[in-house]
Amino acid sequence: MCGLLTMLTARGNATEYLAATEQALPCMRHRGPDAAGTWHDDDAIFGFNRLAIIDIEHSDQPLRWGPEDNPERYALTFNGEIYNYIELREELGELGYSFNTEGDGEPIVVGYHHWGADVVNHLRGMFGFAIWDSETKTMFAARDQFGIKPLFYATTQAGTVFASEMKCILEMAEDIGLDLSLDRRAIEHYVDLQYVPEPESLHANIRRVESGSTVTLRPGGEVISTRYFRPSFPIAAVAKGDEQQLFDKIATALEDSVEKHMRADVTVGSFLSGGIDSTAIAALAKRHNPDLLTFTTGFEREGYSEVDVAAESAAAIGVEHIVKIVSPEEYAAAIPKIMWYLDYPVADPSLVPLYFVAEEARKHVKVVLSGEGADELFGGYTIYKEPLSLAPFEKVPTPLRQGLGKLSRILPDGMKGKSLLDRGSQTMEERYYGNARSFNFEQMQRVIPWAQREWDHREVTAPIYAESQGFDPVARMQHLDLFTWMRGDILVKADKMNMANSLELRVPFLDKEVFKVAETIPHDLKIAHGTTKYALRKAMEQIVPAHVLNRKKLGFPVPMRHWLAGEELYGWAQDTINESQTEDIFNKPEVLEMLKEHRDGVSDHSRRLWTVLAFMIWHGIFVENRIDPNIEQRDYPVRL
Repeated sequence: MCGLLTMLTARGNATEYLAATEQALPCMRHRGPDAAGTWHDDDAIFGFNRLAIIDIEHSDQPLRWGPEDNPERYALTFNGEIYNYIELREELGELGYSFNTEGDGEPIVVGYHHWGADVVNHLRGMFGFAIWDSETKTMFAARDQFGIKPLFYATTQAGTVFASEMKCILEMAEDIGLDLSLDRRAIEHYVDLQYVPEPESLHANIRRVESGSTVTLRPGGEVISTRYFRPSFPIAAVAKGDEQQLFDKIATALEDSVEKHMRADVTVGSFLSGGIDSTAIAALAKRHNPDLLTFTTGFEREGYSEVDVAAESAAAIGVEHIVKIVSPEEYAAAIPKIMWYLDYPVADPSLVPLYFVAEEARKHVKVVLSGEGADELFGGYTIYKEPLSLAPFEKVPTPLRQGLGKLSRILPDGMKGKSLLDRGSQTMEERYYGNARSFNFEQMQRVIPWAQREWDHREVTAPIYAESQGFDPVARMQHLDLFTWMRGDILVKADKMNMANSLELRVPFLDKEVFKVAETIPHDLKIAHGTTKYALRKAMEQIVPAHVLNRKKLGFPVPMRHWLAGEELYGWAQDTINESQTEDIFNKPEVLEMLKEHRDGVSDHSRRLWTVLAFMIWHGIFVENRIDPNIEQRDYPVRL
């Protein structure tokens, strides 16, 4: 787990940008505090910060490799972990290739030499990497299929810069002539969805390599992107009596994934909340590490913590458990530095306790496992039951369905049946936009009057829905979440909050072999017997403690509604709004009025307020240069 910063110059003048690269590289020292280095030739500069996990004494990057006739043909920078690296080394060794290290990075570049761009389909792991082929003058970069690891890029007349963190590109902006204008379309998407959807960033000229994609470019050329991962959900009916075979396949795939994810030359721990996902991972990890440490977090406010359930789970599976309790004061004080680590705002309050539990875990281990991805792969969100409840509407003629929708709009709020009529009158493409829409259009216009309807969530979701024609309704919702909520929120906070603490997070559910089994599960074995993730629960019956098996997952729930209405965060929120220099973006009087309405109990605006507040803090750091992110004891550049 590391951070890469790579530049392919347009005119073969790499030495002119070497100092700028070296100046920007420390911006992400937290991603790799163990070693740092740069390499360059006439065309390319490769910079790297390393968090040493495998082959600790060797495998420093930038890594050079080549065949016998050109032993330094390639340069590699690689962020992530390849869990089948041992098998890849053996396979490529049998084909006659030799290696200079024992690490998991070298098989990527050797595999690229042998398989070309198809190397990504041989990799089992999480990655963002760049390879420079000095012979063909070609840069090749890629991200893992789910988007666990980030990769930003920006192109100017000077060339193209790739980086694991956007702040490195911001640091180089003046040197490479990069215009840092904000992207209003991306801002509206953020306010609508509470995250910035790929491939956008909040800066118009900085983009992201999309999950499951590769890019190629040559000096002075454009970035050409190719998607290599397209889920197919090849679902087949499971005959009654054969369900156990499927459950066994799930258990086998997940146990193998956890075993592979435990590969490391350092200590591996596990996060543990009160739900089945993290408990299953921790219980399986305990089989490979009898001294496993687990970690969780909670809050001082009673009723908002899974600490007690997590402790009960830890006792049941026999692991030592460590808890971090977060106060409202700690929470508010940490927000500026958390926004700095994030690169761009994600309006998910749970990322703050994730930062604190990662900080605590790093005192004990260098790697942790976690349960991200189980909901998207196995049907874990309650909303996935919706197609079953709305199935009768599918038989209603379209004009009548539209009429029911008009009727729902004139019914009083809170009237029984109003919501059902409203949802039933819409197609899935109209009603389902993922798990985190903060504002409807009318609410959005209240805070950003310049909002345009054609920029709403459907602009993001329509192309994804177009790819899922023919999938069953639950699979269509899962497919949408894989390319929106999961990679826009879940995996961003997982990567950034852990790497902020130089802690490597591994997610065994998001494994290509686990996905091969998960995508074949029929919807009646995802949503069954009044629960979600039914097949996963059955697969884990002999692994997960009984008190957790059918318990709803809460993750790290945050008492944000209460805090914003009370003395904990109301004053902080009011000051943040008043001091923010975002009048050209937000209608600040309306935002202040929303805060007052929330305090007075007129309406629960907590999610909407948090979306705006997170952006304002981010803007104060990266645009206004007004807020000090308070990065303690770090020798970071200050020109951001």
